[in-house]
Amino acid sequence: MRLVILEDHAQASEWVAKYIRNRIVQFNPGPSKYFTLGLPSGLPKDHPESYHSFMWNNFFKHIDISSENTHILDGKAANLEAECAAFEEKIKEAGGIELFLGGIGPDGHIAFNEPGSSLVSRTRVKTLAMDTVLANSRFFGGDLSQVPTMALTVGVGTVMDAREVVILITGAHKALALYKAIEEGVSHMWTVSAFQQHPHTVFVCDEDATLELKVKTVKYFQGLMLVHNRLVDPLYSMKDAGAEKGQSKKPYRD
Repeated sequence: MRLVILEDHAQASEWVAKYIRNRIVQFNPGPSKYFTLGLPSGLPKDHPESYHSFMWNNFFKHIDISSENTHILDGKAANLEAECAAFEEKIKEAGGIELFLGGIGPDGHIAFNEPGSSLVSRTRVKTLAMDTVLANSRFFGGDLSQVPTMALTVGVGTVMDAREVVILITGAHKALALYKAIEEGVSHMWTVSAFQQHPHTVFVCDEDATLELKVKTVKYFQGLMLVHNRLVDPLYSMKDAGAEKGQSKKPYRD
């Protein structure tokens, strides 16, 4: 497990973006080799607050990706259980999840796997906790009646099957969740804690999120930043590699 501590939210987000870029370059995706991303959704695709809209406006339209290579759960499918089963099958057909990127709630939930969720759960329909509904109400003008109370989400077990997990945690309001994630034992009441047992987990946080951690924990991981920053050193892109055949790529791992 790695814990990468940056000064603020902007630096943490930039580090994650560079890290994922390097992983994609190293992975070298092609027509039959996929680097896959999936997210939960409980709203129509054209709703401005749906994950489909969010991902298109903030990510997909800014990168080189074909629409047929994006797979987001349809919260308005006629048969939600069948939609979830089909999503799991798509993951298998793509060769599994290479890297899962997620955030957490103040209660330590990952994706929409609320406190009490099974740590071996798969993609499914999930009832949202009131804390999550309240947190999401800001996207709906504070009107709780407009906030979905159920969602489709990948399960903890689905994420655990990913080859690598990157979790972004920022803000003092998530400090207790980060503490539960790395300094206490695994608990289904703090589902993010399951990733202590994943062989390749990277937690990325800002300084505010470390407020509940022991000083020696923070000092230890801060002492590794020279190593961690090597993970985001520039790599040649796939296009650059073709133009610079005489130069070798830098390794992304230490």
